[in-house]
Amino acid sequence: RTARIWRADDGVCLRMLTGHSDVVWSAEFSPDGSLVITASLDCTAKVWSAESGQCVRTLRGHGDDVKFADFSPDGAFLLTASKDRTARLWSAESGRSLLMLRG
Repeated sequence: RTARIWRADDGVCLRMLTGHSDVVWSAEFSPDGSLVITASLDCTAKVWSAESGQCVRTLRGHGDDVKFADFSPDGAFLLTASKDRTARLWSAESGRSLLMLRG
C-alpha cells in the first residue's frame, strides 16, 4: 500500500508514497528524478511527485494486478504490465492510455 523514498547515503526515509489499496509491487524514478511510478496489486499504477510525495496521476485500465511500471528513457511515456496479460503504453503528460498489447 505504501512505497518509500530513501536517502541512499544514510538510509533515512525521505517520503512515504501512500495511496494504493493493495501491495505495491514495483517503483521506478523518472529519468529526471522528479517523479516516481508505482505498480500495485490494486490493478493500478500511480505517478507521484518525488519532491512532495503527492500522487499526481492514477493509471486505471488493467483488469488484474499491475506487476511492472516504468518511464520511457525520455520520460514522455509510461509502460505498465499486468497479470491480465496486457501491457499498456500511456502518455506521461495526460495519463491517457495510448496502446494496449495482449499476450
